[in-house]
Amino acid sequence: MAIVTVVSIIALWMTEFYLSMLWNLDNRGFSELSHRLPYWDFTNLWAGSRMAVDGHVATLFDVDAYRAALRAMFSPDLPNQEWSYPPNILLLGVPLATLPILPAYLIWTVGTVLCLWLAIRPLKLGAALELAIVLSPAVIWNSVFGQNGALTTALLIGGLAVAPRRPLLAGILFGLLTIKPHLGILVPFCLLASGNWRAILAAIGTSVVIAVATGLFFGFDVWRLFLAETSPLMTAIMEAPYPQPYQYNAITVFFTARAAGAGLTSAYGIQAVATVASIAAAIWLWWPGRAVSHQERVVLTAVLAILATPYGYTYDTIGVAVAVAMLAAMVSRPPRLILAIFWLWPFVAHLFIHGGYCVGVVVPLFLAAWMLLSIWTGGRKAEISGEPSLA
Repeated sequence: MAIVTVVSIIALWMTEFYLSMLWNLDNRGFSELSHRLPYWDFTNLWAGSRMAVDGHVATLFDVDAYRAALRAMFSPDLPNQEWSYPPNILLLGVPLATLPILPAYLIWTVGTVLCLWLAIRPLKLGAALELAIVLSPAVIWNSVFGQNGALTTALLIGGLAVAPRRPLLAGILFGLLTIKPHLGILVPFCLLASGNWRAILAAIGTSVVIAVATGLFFGFDVWRLFLAETSPLMTAIMEAPYPQPYQYNAITVFFTARAAGAGLTSAYGIQAVATVASIAAAIWLWWPGRAVSHQERVVLTAVLAILATPYGYTYDTIGVAVAVAMLAAMVSRPPRLILAIFWLWPFVAHLFIHGGYCVGVVVPLFLAAWMLLSIWTGGRKAEISGEPSLA
């Protein structure tokens, strides 16, 4: 109880510190924390959708024109920003772009956190742990960035949680996850391993409908422009020499390898090993008859998703917060102090990385290893004792 109290106090203090810095604005309207608009990355979603509404969707895929349009909208001093999303996210952004940016940002932030809460409800963690997740440092950090981590985590965990009993709903959620497809690398392998063909077909169907709807609303050329312009741009940003300021919140195997001095080829090779290992672990987890609770299977997959992708940041680690909350309530768990550090990690990871210690990936790596070992040893004990499977 003492650790919970201390961690809560620290988390509340750091939340107040970061949010007050975020909304302490200079005479240009820029944040003291980010040195740009306080809506941070949400600025891209809102402004890009506004351009699409005004009939200038092609501007999103021309970096110079896009930056000029942003500066015309907000401030001539606005730092460089890029449109980095697949065009189907415009289906979510356009309704928000009909509002002024502040209320749109508030609706986006509260609405995506509400989606996260609805997604974790099927895990039956209990009201206290659910509250701890939606108010976790990972969620707050996501809100500070104006990012979509709460929504993408909701789509991933929500889809995995309901997949066995409501495969059509799961497939729809996975189809929506194509707004950030690199976080769904493990999904097809989980569904194939479990033989959930209805969810697979629903995911494919939803993805096709979303792609067609995006083309009908914004012109089918947006997909060509995304592949020809935005995708190479984001690859170049990911592959930029280390360190870059935005890499201080990176938390993947690929970025860790780059920070350790690995070249591009070596970093991709190391990431490939992590991705294949994550896929293998996910297949093992979701194979029928495995002695593991569905709750553990879902949460561990969300942690493995961070290890499987080369492109991920601290605001994408809300699934790690869900894992920490679940483990905190279990009898077999890491020491409470370790869990407390992991809980607060999104608030401080960038400080360590900025200091030259790119160890952010250690958190999901440790959690995944701990949970896999616990599940494996638990399964072995069940086999020896003849207990029924939990799957």
